[in-house]
Amino acid sequence: MTLEEYGILLEGALARVRVAVPEERPLFRVAAEVMEMAAAYQSDGVTFLEAGDRVNALAAFAYGLGWLDAGSSLGLLEPYAVHLPETVDACIPPSQTGRLDEKTRRYRRMLDSALAGVKEAPDVSSPLHAAAREFRSVAQRWYEAGEDGLDAGDLTAALLRLSYGYAWLDAGIRAGLFRVTGSRDLFTV
Repeated sequence: MTLEEYGILLEGALARVRVAVPEERPLFRVAAEVMEMAAAYQSDGVTFLEAGDRVNALAAFAYGLGWLDAGSSLGLLEPYAVHLPETVDACIPPSQTGRLDEKTRRYRRMLDSALAGVKEAPDVSSPLHAAAREFRSVAQRWYEAGEDGLDAGDLTAALLRLSYGYAWLDAGIRAGLFRVTGSRDLFTV
């Protein structure tokens, strides 16, 4: 899949999904914010792509899909869908490889700090506690997959996976699954 096709995948997913929570319910606002974040990252990705910034476009599209998948996982959005970060041929030009390396390593550090800087917020007897553990597991799994990509020298795959996993953690904060115990600057709160 090309980077352009990856952006179209996010655009199509946004067009198909809808808020599944009635407007008068408290979780409607959370669902609307998830949609808003995914749409903002899709728009940012398109802007970056049009400007020739393939590194930031890749990160934005992966982040947007992560937000959508996280919201869908909680039942806030429907239809339920998963857009796992598969391989994307981003065609990063040689002039952007330094930025790709810097951004990927920075996202690795940030996601590592973010994972260490949150605690599950819901009581252990709440079904939302299990959801928080799942969200942490997803973020951790994609963090590790991003590290594997870095170790293998595949910076594109690493950035894609780190961005996607980070989105799950960020969406979990917004949904109230976690409380921030570390730096709040690492999250979109």
